[in-house]
Formats: sequence, structure tokens, C-alpha cells
Amino acid sequence: MPDPQIVYLNGEFLPLANAKISVLDRGFIYGDGVYEVIPVYARKPFRMPHHLKRLQYSLDGIRLANPHADRWEALIADLVARQPFDDQAVYLQVTRGVAKRDHAFPQGVAPTVFMMSNPLVLPTSEQVERGVAVVTAQDNRWLRCDLKTTSLLGNVLMRQLAVDQGAVETVMFRDGHLTEASASNVLIVRDGVILAPPKDNQILPGITYDATLDIAHDIGAPVEVRAIAHAEAMSAQEMWLSSSSKEVLAVTHIDGRRFGDGVPGPLFRRVWAAFQQRKKG
Repeated sequence: MPDPQIVYLNGEFLPLANAKISVLDRGFIYGDGVYEVIPVYARKPFRMPHHLKRLQYSLDGIRLANPHADRWEALIADLVARQPFDDQAVYLQVTRGVAKRDHAFPQGVAPTVFMMSNPLVLPTSEQVERGVAVVTAQDNRWLRCDLKTTSLLGNVLMRQLAVDQGAVETVMFRDGHLTEASASNVLIVRDGVILAPPKDNQILPGITYDATLDIAHDIGAPVEVRAIAHAEAMSAQEMWLSSSSKEVLAVTHIDGRRFGDGVPGPLFRRVWAAFQQRKKG
């Protein structure tokens, strides 16, 4: 039999089957917690400081103290070393801990800290070469999408909307402007310029979003960060998804219709190739 998957829970590394939490954990009762997903290439975490900075931002946003401010990197390295695969997706979650059910913050309660790592599943070569399909919807989620919280029901419903229609993602618009997708940031290309929505409270400040824009600058591609109207997005030459598990992925069909030329565009191909080199470094 293969060795059991090793996870981390509240100061202990142990087999996944032995990791248990209370049914009164506020993460279970309220979704009262935050999380991060960190891609790992050849056992080296990608942009770890950026992920930990965002984790701190999310913890501050829900008024929860960071339980391992100076230890995350060592704990994650230990977790990664205990896995049998080289390319990984590290998931870490911090909740407000176990307490009697009451909306108000409990006092003197230790947070629950959980980490696991699974094989990193990236887009298939066919998805990279042909692009993927998305659907669109009105963004009806809460207005703190900049916090990476475990309260993900709005995103879950949007993701399922895509699955129900055989698509990879749901691209959302609020008040006539592009926000993001259910589990990805969204960028477009118009007239050779990469356009990205601003990182405000309506979207997650994506680590791969930032990496993509950094790469664009490095290869000399012009970038504008600004509000993007629905009509601009839908008539763009290219649209991309970005996330830790998708890296950068071209959209070639929207709402059942061909988008743009129906194939990944030339700027996407340049950025994608540069991303593959960047992640090796």
C-alpha cells in the first residue's frame, strides 16, 4: 500500500485520515477563516513571499492574528518534503477556532491551522493549444472579494454554473464592468495592449495576475490596469484566465460562441512561454 498522505494540523504532522477537527470549529459553522493555495514546482514554492503577504492581508481583513507569522516558510517546506511528488499545490487554512456557536468573535480561542499538499494539476496541453470555454454572469457576491476567505459559496455557485454548461469558468461582470472569474482572475487584450481590472475590493489580488503582468512588462508588452467595460471585454481580441492552478490560459469560446479568432492569440502564446521559463527559476 502507498504511504498515507501527510498533512499538518495544529502543530502536528500526521496522516490525513487521522486529522480531525471539532464540529464547532468556526470554519465549519461560519466559514470564518482564510486560506491560500501555493503552487510548488520541483519542490520549490512559487512566489511564496507574495502568498504569505496576501495571507496576512486576509487575516488582517477578518481581524484574526497570524498564528505562524515567522514560521510559515519552514512549515511549508517541511510539508512539501513529506510528499512523494515534486510539483504540488499547498493548501493552508486558518480559522477562528473552536467555540460555542455565536456570531461574535470568541475570546481566548486558539485558531485552527490546517495544511495539506496535493499533486499540482495544470491545464492540459490541449487546453493550452486550443483554449477553453467560459460562460458569463452577473457578479452577485459580497463586496470583500479581495479577502481570500473560506466563505466561498458565491464562487462555488458560479463555478457550478460553468460546469453545468460544459465550460471551465464563469467570467463575471458587476455594474457593467469586468471583475473576475469564479476561481481565476481575468485579463483581456485589445489592440495589442493587455488590460487588467484594478485590484480593488471586487476581485482577489491574484498572485498569478501579478506574475502575468510582471512577465508582460519583461517581454515589452504594454499593460493598462483600469476598469474594463462589458462591451470592451466581449469585443477584445484575446481573453485570459490566470490562477495558481491555471497559470495563464486563453479563452476561445464564451457563452457557447467562438471568441476572437477561436484560437489562443499571439500575445497569449508569448506570455505563456515566458511564464513556463519564469516558474523554473
